[in-house]
Amino acid sequence: MLYISTRGDQTPKHFCDILLEGLAPDGGLYLPAHYPQVDDATLSRWRSVYRDQGYADLAFEVLSLYIDDIPAADLKALCHKTYTVAVFGTPEIVPLRPLEDGIWLEALSNGPTLAFKDMAMQLLGNLFEYELARRGEVLNILGATSGDTGSAAEYAMRGKKGVRVFMTSPQGRMSPFQQAQMFSLMDDNIFNIAVDGVFDDCQDMVKAVSNDLDFKRKYRIGTVNSINWARLLAQVVYYFAGYFQATQNNSQKVSFTVPSGNFGNVCAGHVARMMGLPIARLVVATNENDVLDEFFKTGVYRVRASADTHETSSPSMDISKASNFERFVFDLLGRDGARIKSLFGDALGRVGFFDLEAHPAFALAARRYGFDSGKSTHADRLATIKDIWARHSMMIDTHTADGVKVARDHVQAGVPMIVLETALPIKFAETIVEATGREPDRPARFIGIEALPKRVVPMPADVQAIKTFIVGQCA
Repeated sequence: MLYISTRGDQTPKHFCDILLEGLAPDGGLYLPAHYPQVDDATLSRWRSVYRDQGYADLAFEVLSLYIDDIPAADLKALCHKTYTVAVFGTPEIVPLRPLEDGIWLEALSNGPTLAFKDMAMQLLGNLFEYELARRGEVLNILGATSGDTGSAAEYAMRGKKGVRVFMTSPQGRMSPFQQAQMFSLMDDNIFNIAVDGVFDDCQDMVKAVSNDLDFKRKYRIGTVNSINWARLLAQVVYYFAGYFQATQNNSQKVSFTVPSGNFGNVCAGHVARMMGLPIARLVVATNENDVLDEFFKTGVYRVRASADTHETSSPSMDISKASNFERFVFDLLGRDGARIKSLFGDALGRVGFFDLEAHPAFALAARRYGFDSGKSTHADRLATIKDIWARHSMMIDTHTADGVKVARDHVQAGVPMIVLETALPIKFAETIVEATGREPDRPARFIGIEALPKRVVPMPADVQAIKTFIVGQCA
């Protein structure tokens, strides 16, 4: 399998090359040159693999279609090292549980940091360590987080040989629990940077450094954000696992509702659907930062200025520049790299939006690719959390609540609707208490985490400042 850039660079690259590279040299994102097709016989075999052998073997089956430059035995060993009961607490890894009226929750938050990001990040950490050892190289990972990516990356990379992590986050815009998970880490290879701005400022800094090819190559800069294809690929696996749990045979379809900020999680669903997974609808759930909902309703993709990005009670979705959206639009527009470059490289930078409403391809977003969308507000969040607790004695986090609220508006008779859980409620305790009057359960290992000493560096939203900091740590 070879990979190409969304912005037109057709230089073919193998998986392990793009694993360490992040963005393509032309500023685009990597995608496979084609999506492998999964026929009915393969889908049936994978159903048996997941049922009889487990999630790690299913992951190996899916990843093997995209990774041909790691020996099969090594790749299988990496999958088994990653997806264990010891790490994720349950043999199913991503157990499905019924909620109500055709809606199911797929539990993705059983990992070390209690968020779905662990599903991909744990694998990424093992892949990085393996490939760097094979090459005898080191990697400086530069990332941006609005909440869960940072802690998942740091817990996956802490202590890994040949890896340093530089994680930017918006100052004061994460929950106290999220901040404590990251800032309390004292590992020598972990560096937390609190940026004076919003998540989009952090993401812009990461992209700017990645686009400085000389700096990137000299200091071996890599990424763990979902612009890294390996992370998105790992997320494809749990769409298949959710489907197998919700259905009895391959003639059945399911839909997924996905709380969305940077579009990586739902883009993995798009990839699974392109491979042949029988997905009826992919429903994008946003919070008050509704850039994606606006696009799927109007065809207009309009990024917001930093000052116009709302600070909400589902902070991991407080994003107005959805990096992975470029991957989907690349497919939507027939993989026209020049057109993508003009839209994402030029139009967004020049006028801050582009409009595809009149483009013939826009109708395909719903008709061919099965996308719908909806929006949830703070009031919706509180009402949903309170209702689920009262009727089901189940607590859900704020982002998952956004998903459930939107899912309820898109359920189709006879088609299971699977909501992808985002995090455990303890990560957003203040809002849970506001909704239910009760403190959510806290795993024993995180008791008192907010009171631990913290190590974090404040920084302006300045590209040169982050470069200078990286150089200082590499000296």
